[in-house]
Amino acid sequence: MGLVPRSPHQAGRRFPAGGKRGRGAKGSGRPPPGRQRQPCPPPDGRSEPAPDAHPHLSPEALGYFRRALSALKEVPETGEERELMVHNVLKEVEAQALALATNRAGSEMLQELLGFSPLKPLCRVWAALRPNLRFVACHRCGVHVLQSALLQLPRLLGNPAEEEEEEDGKDGPLETLEELGLGLAAEVCDDFLFYCGDTHGSFVVRTLLQVLGGTLLESERARHRGSQLPEAQRAPSRECKATDFEVPETFLNCLQNLSSCFLKDIAVFITDKISSFCLQVALQILHRKLPQFCAHLCNAVMGYLSSRNSSADGSPLLLFLRDQTSSRLLEQVLLVSEPPRLQSLFEDHFQGQLQTLAAHPIANFPLQRFLDAITTPELLSPVFEELSPALEAVLAQGHSGVVIALVGACHRVGIHQAQVLQLLLEAFHCAEPSSRQVACVPLFATLMTYEVYYGLAEEEGAVPAEHQVEMATARDLGEVTVLGSLLLQHLLHFSSPGIILRSLGALTGPQLLTLAQSPAGSHVLDAVLTSPSVTRKQCRRVLKTLKGQYVALACSRHGSRVLDAIWSGAALGARKEIAAELGARNQELIRDPFGHHVARNVALTTFLKRREAWEQQQGTVAKRRRALNSILED
Repeated sequence: MGLVPRSPHQAGRRFPAGGKRGRGAKGSGRPPPGRQRQPCPPPDGRSEPAPDAHPHLSPEALGYFRRALSALKEVPETGEERELMVHNVLKEVEAQALALATNRAGSEMLQELLGFSPLKPLCRVWAALRPNLRFVACHRCGVHVLQSALLQLPRLLGNPAEEEEEEDGKDGPLETLEELGLGLAAEVCDDFLFYCGDTHGSFVVRTLLQVLGGTLLESERARHRGSQLPEAQRAPSRECKATDFEVPETFLNCLQNLSSCFLKDIAVFITDKISSFCLQVALQILHRKLPQFCAHLCNAVMGYLSSRNSSADGSPLLLFLRDQTSSRLLEQVLLVSEPPRLQSLFEDHFQGQLQTLAAHPIANFPLQRFLDAITTPELLSPVFEELSPALEAVLAQGHSGVVIALVGACHRVGIHQAQVLQLLLEAFHCAEPSSRQVACVPLFATLMTYEVYYGLAEEEGAVPAEHQVEMATARDLGEVTVLGSLLLQHLLHFSSPGIILRSLGALTGPQLLTLAQSPAGSHVLDAVLTSPSVTRKQCRRVLKTLKGQYVALACSRHGSRVLDAIWSGAALGARKEIAAELGARNQELIRDPFGHHVARNVALTTFLKRREAWEQQQGTVAKRRRALNSILED
């Protein structure tokens, strides 16, 4: 499949932003998936509920805990008074832990209280919930309490301040936090398939895997925080940033034992939607902490998939790439695979099928992850040769993420950069005549072809019109898309970003201001400031257009961040110009919620009242920066 020839339909093409995937993503092919008086303790009369009975929390008890939590928030974070209040409140929690955990309002308050909890009270609450683990783990409110308890481990494990003499509980010596964590893992392991397959229980398994591995994934923490929010307020997280913390060796051993449970029913974890999430999290944790076992697990997954019946058009793996559930798991397998495995996957399964996969509403997502994982020229070259001719068609189908991933691979590996840029210019109809190339930044940012962006109508076979500078300068910058911003960021990190820089330099002050104020577009200017391929002279040429726009920039949420970045890298002369322009409207800046931070960063009051002291201060800062840069370069 080659580049589709120019036609009246294509001349009016707006490339769909595409790339969205999550609950109800349009076109994704996926279905919506001072001292305070302590409150009086609650009235007595508690009863031990049976595991299968919904425990009752009285309105009086709920009111007590609500008042207690409110009082805790008003007490200073350190001091004996707060410590005493926390212990007393959590003592009451221990007695009604199950009732609190399974009440919606009580669960939310208990989660907050656990965030205040010292080690021993947390252990007591945990121990109180443990006899009813299955009931709590599979309860729509109780599961979040268990998650919150697990997420306290990074804060409390190995904390010297918490290592005190053993304390006895009601039923004997109180278990340590490590013992409680291992005990929970043992119980989950005994009924692993059940917990992984339960809508709520799977959250506990995923959090447990992270805690045992000493790695918290940002995507999972965000999911926990948003678990009780309305659907409209939730946002799927694409990137899985991680935070590591120290765990005992027993936790890593337990992680391996727990992860081995996936091997017993690998088919279920590949094909079941809920269970598959647990395996995906396990692969991310194992890749960081136990890479050999991660490879073993990947082998098991690929072995199973490859052993199924072949599809009509080749490898059996292609069937699973098109499946809503298994394709997500394959994405994670691709991201944790080493280069040799990726090479063999391409040769055995993907080769000759890339354009078909790129066009598929589901399979294009694992293809994006495959492209994201490429790190060698040996693999990128045949992939680029096969996929690049269909670049415009892929954009037209709304699968822009595939193109951004391919451009990202060219940026990362360092080859085929000139070729892919030329193909992009052709796809957006700004390659010929060459005068159109100066308009490429607005086109890439908005994912629109030249004709659509400027509202032109060209007949089939007509010679493309020359670029009209007056028309371009008169038009406001269109809305910058996230994928368009990512595309420009990659291109600015190419070894020769001259075309992109010339196009940025051709933007008017208001247009560049719009770019800087945009949530997505502001990152394009970050790339200009940080790319090693952009010289200081080139950077100054682009940013000089912002002169006269600094106040508007400073009074914008995203623009103020860009201005801070410009200020950090500016020489003393440029800082004087910026400060002088800002100083002329000092009062406006001080009253603005974003501008007053910029005024403080620039030391604007000192600049206006004591210019010599300000210049001396800025000179000292510049020397420190040069010294630091020389150290970093060495």
